[in-house]
Amino acid sequence: MKRDQLNDREQSILRYIVQQFILTAVPVGSRNITKKYDIGYSPATVRNIMSDLEESGFIGHPHTSAGRVPTDKGYRFYVDLLMNRDEIDEFVRKTINNGLEKVINEPEELLTSVSRILSSITNQLACVVYPKLETGVLEKIQLVKITSSRILAVITIKLGLVKTITLEVSGEIKDDQLLVVQSLLNERLAGLSLFEIRSTFRERMRDVAQQESEIYTVFFDSVNRIFSDGPQGEKLYISGTRHLIRQPEFESPDKIQNVVDLIEDKDILLHVFEKSTEGSSDQVVVSIGKENELPRLDDYSLVTKEYLIGGVKGRLGIIGPKRMEYSKIVAMVDYISLVLTDSLIKS
Repeated sequence: MKRDQLNDREQSILRYIVQQFILTAVPVGSRNITKKYDIGYSPATVRNIMSDLEESGFIGHPHTSAGRVPTDKGYRFYVDLLMNRDEIDEFVRKTINNGLEKVINEPEELLTSVSRILSSITNQLACVVYPKLETGVLEKIQLVKITSSRILAVITIKLGLVKTITLEVSGEIKDDQLLVVQSLLNERLAGLSLFEIRSTFRERMRDVAQQESEIYTVFFDSVNRIFSDGPQGEKLYISGTRHLIRQPEFESPDKIQNVVDLIEDKDILLHVFEKSTEGSSDQVVVSIGKENELPRLDDYSLVTKEYLIGGVKGRLGIIGPKRMEYSKIVAMVDYISLVLTDSLIKS
């Protein structure tokens, strides 16, 4: 969308309509604009401009109200071209930094804290998706004997992410044999991504494929299961449900039920967050209303960004009404993503 789609006067009035509607959740009229903002236009002039904006699809006319509200197209123009991103004050920065420093060495607790902090400072629903492990680099494998025929494989990814999986072995496990297998696996696989390991495991281990050890056999048979994301890759940390249902847009019982259904269906949220990564590189992505893939998200906006743990990408962000304070929320999502990534690199 190009800025020259609207002239200066139209851009100015659209900005005020969006900002006023975000603040009040009440349709904005021409007199409201002229009283609230010193713009030098008469109510009649503002009404004419609003009429043109409505005809172009940037604002809408709900019910029989005399006021106007932004459309998805209007919000998009505002976010892309009119919005000034907020500065984050020092107190908020310290609150975020201190909250993360306390749990920096515990990935799951850290991501839970991130969702809580992000929700509390934006008053919206915050979501943090656990990183996709398959792009992570293997630091080491530990094999722990549980019973005579069961072992626990502990897969440690660079910078502390861990996956555990229990493996059944058909024969009896010998302690010295376990150490030999563990040593060889680390020698040949450490430093590779999980994706690389899955793709090249048989080739890298081909000279041991015919050995009698049942431990090698179970690794050959289960390589995709062992070196995949597993349940961690489907974890989603959510905070702030109460903030979302307090928004005027979701006051009716039907709307509240829609919010509850959305939050309970984590597969939908994971899908939405994964789709928001497409073509986004390291930028904050804002998806508004019908821009979201699913019709049930037509009433929502998403503001998301990637974070990194080593080379492993996760995603965090906000889900809220389209009438959200984009200037503040974009700044917060961006800042917390950078702080989280930076903290994990230093840890």
